[in-house]
Amino acid sequence: MSTSPTRNPAKAELILRRLEWTVIRRLDGLLHGDYRTLIRGNGLDLADLREYQYHDDVRHIDWNVTARMQTPYVREYHEDREVTAWFLLDLSPSIDFGSETKKRSISTEFITVLARLLTRQGNRVGALFYGDKVDTVIPARGGRRHVLGVLHRLLQRPELQRSEGTDLRAFLRSAYQAMPRRSLVFIVSDFFSRPGWAEPLSHLARRHEVVAVRLYDPLERELPDMGMLLMQDSETGEQLFVDTHDKGFRKRFASVAERRERELRSALARAGVDCLELATDGDLVDAVMRFADLRKRRSRLAGGGIPHHLEKVA
Repeated sequence: MSTSPTRNPAKAELILRRLEWTVIRRLDGLLHGDYRTLIRGNGLDLADLREYQYHDDVRHIDWNVTARMQTPYVREYHEDREVTAWFLLDLSPSIDFGSETKKRSISTEFITVLARLLTRQGNRVGALFYGDKVDTVIPARGGRRHVLGVLHRLLQRPELQRSEGTDLRAFLRSAYQAMPRRSLVFIVSDFFSRPGWAEPLSHLARRHEVVAVRLYDPLERELPDMGMLLMQDSETGEQLFVDTHDKGFRKRFASVAERRERELRSALARAGVDCLELATDGDLVDAVMRFADLRKRRSRLAGGGIPHHLEKVA
């Protein structure tokens, strides 16, 4: 494992404090009752009964009370068991690409915000770092100090200049061995990888609740007309001169990118894994709110609710 000069731990404190003031405080005001959907525990205690409302989980209807009152009633629960969340962090060379902001920066802020939201409610978070192999495992713990420790390890880690190519298959297999108990798992990656990762992803999703956090830059989907450019593969270092003024080249580039999009989405869908996309030019608060909505819809579908695409019809 490579080492780097130690950076000042105060930098992690400053970043976390900035995110607490600019992002987490805003999310506290926006999430409201969606928080339980965002990070739902496995163990539940009955808290109260109330009348059924649109979008409630039908699995929570109390049929005995409903029969007596002649009106649907649902049970409300409190979580009685903490959530353990793991962040599987792809830190391969392609993560350090970005037309304005690097994908690594977006990844770091997202992980810090989610980890702090989790630990503020008494949950635990852990992390696995992957460069060209799994070289760091941070055990799951709770508390703000632990989040600072994870953030500091991320900031301290040097950029990987070259690799033989990302192998998410090996990463996911290693993660499966490192996480024996059912957890909430975030795979944070741009998914530029050798093929073959779909099967271990499905295997992982059968044990854990998995969310794919896909990082991308707009230039990876469509190239503007910028004339002659020297393009370099961030993983292998291979270089190639291209003429972006050529409409045919830009069209072929977009076609390849679109095909990769379809293959990626298909692999995630087959594994039953939700995907949250983070763009380098996106808004972090908006991303977390999309994640909350994603979890809410998944919970509603699991409970036999109305499919999202039929809501307007209904």
